[in-house]
Amino acid sequence: MDKAMLDYNIKVRLPIVILVALISYFTTFFYSFDERNLIGYTPDQPINFSHKLHAGELGLDCRYCHVSVEKARHASIPSMDTCMNCHSHVKKVAGAEEDSAELAKLREAFEKGESIHWKRIHRTPEYAYFNHSVHIAKGLDCTECHGSVKTMDKVGLKKKITMGRCIECHRKPHKTVEGGKVVVKNQGPQHCFACHR
Repeated sequence: MDKAMLDYNIKVRLPIVILVALISYFTTFFYSFDERNLIGYTPDQPINFSHKLHAGELGLDCRYCHVSVEKARHASIPSMDTCMNCHSHVKKVAGAEEDSAELAKLREAFEKGESIHWKRIHRTPEYAYFNHSVHIAKGLDCTECHGSVKTMDKVGLKKKITMGRCIECHRKPHKTVEGGKVVVKNQGPQHCFACHR
């Protein structure tokens, strides 16, 4: 390559390549920025559902409402039928003379055959694969990622879901018994393709 062509590449093409790379980076960064990824994100929901009451005080297991968490990639949002399993019998809030406004909203939606459109709080980026059932089968507790939901009247993002947190957990050693011997292994895979597919 002659000197003139090299000078042309450095003076013209290199700045263009750098500019395109910077524009791509900042576009991706700002496009992916979302208030839903901020610690403390606690949106108002269509019905003020208290996890503190249901999971905490009443002791309902997460899997009663989030039925697919042991079998599927996603932890499902409960159907209206699941809510009405209890609320067709539980008519009032303890000590109240009539339904609370929140229970009235639930019953009205159920009678009309409508769904409640809950606002999603915890989300894995679209470029990362996460399977709830695998993690539940390995004995991971829901609080590891979601925080102590049992203590939350209003659920919010308490722990940011980041690659760093996932890798940190996957690197933690745990003991297992294989062939009568105690073997120390890492929690999970650490290669890129485990999550980025």
